[in-house]
Amino acid sequence: MVFKSMKMLRVLFVAFAFASASVIPTAWAADLDGLRSSGAVGERYDGMAVARDGSVSDFVSATNAKRTQIYQVRANKEGVSVKQVGMVYAKQIMSKAPSGTWFQAEDDSWVQK
Repeated sequence: MVFKSMKMLRVLFVAFAFASASVIPTAWAADLDGLRSSGAVGERYDGMAVARDGSVSDFVSATNAKRTQIYQVRANKEGVSVKQVGMVYAKQIMSKAPSGTWFQAEDDSWVQK
């Protein structure tokens, strides 16, 4: 993989270290994993969750608000955009998501893990 800048490479390493430190409460993560496994919540290429079932819209909004805060802090520290940080985190989310999780690509196509 070719990195466009050293800042992006640094964001990648820091994001993995940050994501591996438990920054998300366990109960919330368990709820999210259950909703992803069921297909009610999907994940997007930019590190944001997607409500695939309207009944979980509030949960997804709260999830994305938490993620946006984390991404903003990291972006400010690294001098990169929130979108760049989100895309790095999306890769980490994909690798840790349970089977059955749906992922939405940049072209709006969906694939299931």
